[in-house]
Amino acid sequence: MPATIPTLETERLILRAPEPADFEPWAAFCADPEAARYLGGPQDRVGAWRIMSGMAGAWMSRGFSMFSVVEKSTGRWIGRLGPWQPEGWPGTEVGWGLAREAWGKGYATEGATAAIDWAFDTLGWTEVIHTIEEANVNSQAVARRLGSRVLRQAVLPAPLNVPVDCWGQSRDEWLTRKR
Repeated sequence: MPATIPTLETERLILRAPEPADFEPWAAFCADPEAARYLGGPQDRVGAWRIMSGMAGAWMSRGFSMFSVVEKSTGRWIGRLGPWQPEGWPGTEVGWGLAREAWGKGYATEGATAAIDWAFDTLGWTEVIHTIEEANVNSQAVARRLGSRVLRQAVLPAPLNVPVDCWGQSRDEWLTRKR
């Protein structure tokens, strides 16, 4: 477990620990039917609080979790992204979920690249996956841009119980691609 939660920076993004001030935009993101479509569906404020708190708590219990994504140019919270492996998960995932106003700007690819580097370099992961439903063509496109491919199929644990394709790649494939 890291002694402190890191802050990662990319050209346009800051990836940092979730903070209490993130809750209002996080709740709006969770309530948006389109943004939450492939993330377990829309959630009310209580559900959004549980999700945010679970991700924040995973930093303490697992030593890693999703980062809050902040747009550098505006300081706005625009999503959550990063390493994720709750109990029963089908592998070591770097996932993403962004507010709709942040879609189509390359932020998911940019942030996921930094998170994958961190997961391989700091956490010592040997594989990274992205659990993506078959109909989620936008996330499939992000996975392809990251150099990932479908490795296997899985079913996410309860209460989700959703069949997914596990896109991903090995650490060696990632490092070879980056050269």
